[in-house]
Amino acid sequence: MTDTHVALPGSRRPAKAGATRVGDVEPTSRIEVTIALRGPELPDADALGQSPLTRDAFNRRFSASQDDASKVAQALGRYGLTVEETSLAARSLRVSGSAAQIEAAFQAQLGIYHDAQQGDYRGREGVIRIPADLDGVVTGVFGLDERRVAQRKTAMEAADGHAAVAAPLTPADIESRYDFPPGKGAGQVIGIAEFGGGYFPADLDAFCKKYDRPTPTVTVVPVGLKALTPAQIAKLSPQQRQAALGESTEVMMDVQIVAALCPASTIYLYFAPFTQKGWVDLIGKIVDGGTASPSILSVSWGLAEDSPDWSESARTAINQRLKSAALLGITICVASGDDGSGDQLTDGRAHVNFPSSSPSVLSVGGTMLSNAAEVVWWESPGRRTPNGGGATGGGVSVFFPRPSWQTVTVASLNKGGIDGRVIPDIAAVAGAPYYDLIFMGQDSPNGGTSAATPVLAALLARVNAVLPAGRSGRFITPLLYGPGPGGVPLGQSSCRDITVGNNASSPSPGRGYQAQTGYDAVSGWGVPIGTALVQALSAAAPAAGS
Repeated sequence: MTDTHVALPGSRRPAKAGATRVGDVEPTSRIEVTIALRGPELPDADALGQSPLTRDAFNRRFSASQDDASKVAQALGRYGLTVEETSLAARSLRVSGSAAQIEAAFQAQLGIYHDAQQGDYRGREGVIRIPADLDGVVTGVFGLDERRVAQRKTAMEAADGHAAVAAPLTPADIESRYDFPPGKGAGQVIGIAEFGGGYFPADLDAFCKKYDRPTPTVTVVPVGLKALTPAQIAKLSPQQRQAALGESTEVMMDVQIVAALCPASTIYLYFAPFTQKGWVDLIGKIVDGGTASPSILSVSWGLAEDSPDWSESARTAINQRLKSAALLGITICVASGDDGSGDQLTDGRAHVNFPSSSPSVLSVGGTMLSNAAEVVWWESPGRRTPNGGGATGGGVSVFFPRPSWQTVTVASLNKGGIDGRVIPDIAAVAGAPYYDLIFMGQDSPNGGTSAATPVLAALLARVNAVLPAGRSGRFITPLLYGPGPGGVPLGQSSCRDITVGNNASSPSPGRGYQAQTGYDAVSGWGVPIGTALVQALSAAAPAAGS
C-alpha cells in the first residue's frame, strides 16, 4: 500500500460466511465496476411525498457534476481503465479493465472464493482503496465482489410439503378480493426487477390464454445480465440448472401476475446480477430514465438490512437511488421477506429486509387465507426450510429512522432498538392458497411476499390509470400515513384491516410482531381496497412536510 491511495469509507466487507478463498483472479480477465459519485444532498426522508419532480428539474438539482465524472475518468485512465457509460442522474460511471488494472486502481486484493451455495465466485474482504485525488468524489466502488445479495422464496420451497388447501387464486379472484378499479392499466409503464433466471414467453402466452386475457408486450432490459432461454438452461450443469429454473419460476410469477392484471400496460423486465453492483445499476437505470422509464417498479428480492454481506457504501448507494426514484414520483414496491422476524439470521435478534426497509419504497407484507378469513401469513416454523415454511417479514429498521410522515409507533423487539422505519406498509396474499401460474407448460402455484409485491404493483398501475390529472404518478407510501376520508389515515380508509397472526420465526429469534387493530408491523395498514384507494388518492394532498 502507498500514499497514492486512501481507504474508501463504507467499503469494508468481511469474508462471506462459509466461503473459502481458493485461488487468485486471472490477471488478464475482464472486470467491470460501477463507480458511485458524490452529488448535491438529497432531501431527507421526511420530505418524501411531495409533488413529483420532472426529470429535468431533478437533473438540474440533484445530478452529479460533469466535472466530477471527468475527474474520475481521467484518474482511472492512468491505470488503463475505460469508461463504458456515464449517468449523471444516477451519479455513476461504469468502467472496465483487466483484473490487473482494476487491482492497481483499487488495491482490493481480489481472489476466487468458493461456498456451497454459490460455487466459485470473485470476491474480496477488507476495504477498497481509491486514488487519493478521488477522495470525497467517489463514494462507492461496486462489482469487485460477486457474492450474492439477493434472495426470495422459490416455487420449489413453497410447494414442498405444503399443497394448497384450496384452488389457487386466479386473476379474477385477485381483482375481486382487492376490489381493483376497472380497466386494464392502459397508459401505464410497469417495471419488474429480476436478479437471475430466464424469461419464457410461451408460458406467459399460455397463462393469458387460459384466462382469456390479451398478452401484453414485455420488453426485456439487460442491466449487466441477459435473461436465459429454456435452451440455455437445459445446457447448464445439474446444480446450475436447478438454480436457474428456481429463479425462472420467480420471473414468470412476477410477469404473469402483472400481465394478467394489467394487460394494456407497457411492461419492462430488468435483469441484473444478484450482486451489490446489480442492485446499484438496476435502480440507477430507473432513475436515469430513457425509453424504459416505469412509474412503478416491482422488486421481490432482498436481504436482511444488517446482513454482513452488505457493505455500508452499497446500502447507502442503493438507498440514495431509491430516494431519487421517489422524488421522481416512482413507487417502488418491495417484498418484506419470507422468513418472519428473523429474516434468515440466527443471532436471536429481530431483523427486517433491505431494500424493503428503506423509507423510499412501498414495503409489501404477506397474508394467507384461513377458513376464508385473511390473516397474517405464517407457516411453521415461520421461515423458509427445505421442507417448506415461511412467514411475512416485518418489524423495525436498525438503520433508517422513522420518517415524520410515518405517523405510527411500533417498539422494536430488540433491546436498545431505535425508533426506526416500520415495515410493511401494506399486504396481500402470500401463503395458501397461493396463485395459479404456469411454468414450463405446467400448472405451478406459487406464493410468498414475492407474489404479493407484483399484485400491489399491478393494483397501483390500475389505480394510476383512473386517477385525475395531477393525482397519479406520485410516490404513494407517505400518502398512506397522511389524512384520508373521514379524518383517518388514508391507509386505514383504503385498506381492510388484518388483525390476526404474527411473524415469529423459530428457532431464532423465537418471537415476532403481532397483528392488531389498525396499523401493525406484519400487515401494515392491511390489504388494499382498490376503489377506496382511488377515491382517497383523488382527494389526497401532498404529504405533510412537502
